Amino acid sequence: MNKRKVVIVTASSRGIGAGCARQLAAQGYVVSLMSRSSQVIDLATQLDGIAMQGSITNPEDLQRLVETTLTKFQRIDAVVNSFGDPPRPDLLSISDEMWIENFEMLFLSVVRLARLVTEAMQKQGGGAIVNISACDSQEPSLGTPFSGTLRAAMEGFTKLYAQRYRSDRIRMNSIAPFFVADSLSELEGWNVPPDLMWKRPATYAELAKVVVFLLSDDAKFITGTTLKVDEARSVCI
Repeated sequence: MNKRKVVIVTASSRGIGAGCARQLAAQGYVVSLMSRSSQVIDLATQLDGIAMQGSITNPEDLQRLVETTLTKFQRIDAVVNSFGDPPRPDLLSISDEMWIENFEMLFLSVVRLARLVTEAMQKQGGGAIVNISACDSQEPSLGTPFSGTLRAAMEGFTKLYAQRYRSDRIRMNSIAPFFVADSLSELEGWNVPPDLMWKRPATYAELAKVVVFLLSDDAKFITGTTLKVDEARSVCI
């Protein structure tokens, strides 16, 4: 049986997901990655892990991801639910189909993956899940309607799951950053304020280090919460 900790990271071909995969691999985790892009296979090869192409909105792809991981490594210790950027349409121009599509991405994918990994984590004696949220999840912005509504639901599920499975020593937390990028050029088209705390966004590696902490035994008493990593951009409520 594999002795190293195994982590699933979704939407991990680039951006936050890829940053988390790299940081977790550097900390000794075996990584199991999924993304719609074929780039995820190259990244997994670099990190001595495994990868599959698939969509987090497809329940069959999520099931295949978990089954492949368990077959290969016999365990799943951690999950990082990362996501692509949802679109930013005007509020009432959003069709029912767009709401449903983004609901499946930002909420149902978290629920579905939790269903698939919980039994394995129970048998192992515990596990940890981190969901990538955003700082507007509790203070929604008209500029990001899907994030401000659907990630709020995701954070509610985070609390309920943590309560339900605390006795199994399975933890779930969310992390809510502001802008994350390795360069400002990546944020072209976004309304980036000129007064960033460090004159730049948090890098993918910097955010990933916080994710690594939340997955680690150093955070074993932290569950059911959303950690804001947003330089106080959101209002505390």
